[in-house]
Amino acid sequence: MNIKEQLAKRAVEVESYLQQCLRDRNIPSRLLEAMEYSLLAGGKRLRPALVMAFARMHGADPEASMPFAAGLELIHTYSLIHDDLPAMDDDDLRRGRPSNHKQFDEATAILAGDGLLTEAFGLMLDAAMEKGLPVRNVLQATSMVAKSAGAAGMVGGQAVDMEFTGRGNVALDELRRMHAMKTGALISASCVGGAILAGARVEDVQAAADYGRNIGVAFQIVDDILDVVGTEAELGKPVGSDEQQGKTTYPTLLGLDESRQLAQGYVDAAVKALAFCEGEDAEFLRELALYIVKRAS
Repeated sequence: MNIKEQLAKRAVEVESYLQQCLRDRNIPSRLLEAMEYSLLAGGKRLRPALVMAFARMHGADPEASMPFAAGLELIHTYSLIHDDLPAMDDDDLRRGRPSNHKQFDEATAILAGDGLLTEAFGLMLDAAMEKGLPVRNVLQATSMVAKSAGAAGMVGGQAVDMEFTGRGNVALDELRRMHAMKTGALISASCVGGAILAGARVEDVQAAADYGRNIGVAFQIVDDILDVVGTEAELGKPVGSDEQQGKTTYPTLLGLDESRQLAQGYVDAAVKALAFCEGEDAEFLRELALYIVKRAS
């Protein structure tokens, strides 16, 4: 199988769990509909795939890791719902169909995001309470995700992004720091979380962090490139939205060619971080890193 087929296969494993993970929780019907509207809208399921690959690579039962992996997808989905809101990026489309606030209404979209974020932590703790992973490992991994998703991580990155929008004089180092918080933190947390769940050695957890940090930056650079040269089908939203909103991106600062070179450098560093890892999951992770940058070629 090529990497797209492998990623699709791993996404199917997560999808069946996501289909039922919010049921039987006494969630009001309209709110549940809004939460599942975005959660089950498809996508690569990159973050759960990373959790489970690192967990399995270091010896954890992938089935036991599933609630934690799904929790990362719930957090990611909440962030997309809130990013699309009129007060944020004001996007009408997400994954090729109306954004949550367009399909429902603004208040419902906000609450759907709030619900997904909160339920995510319950799912992650289920990895210990229901699936039997060591409590200490699950608590450590969950605490790390909370920091990565919170005010010093993803939420803080979104706040800085709003400050930078329309400013026009954002420096490259500022852009890197912002995206490390907004996009990279949760991707890195997925990698590190999987390793921690498995009780990996300190050096292996560090390798997971290095891999995640580097593919997180590469992923954002490629997204910026595709906003210029991609299609609406690839992005799931209109091309050129960054420019219309006055956002500083890697292509606006560096141009397309240098942006591609920079993304390749981060991918190379990610692959190097796994130099001493072996097995099917290690090979999947290396191929995944290379696939990220190929999307922009």
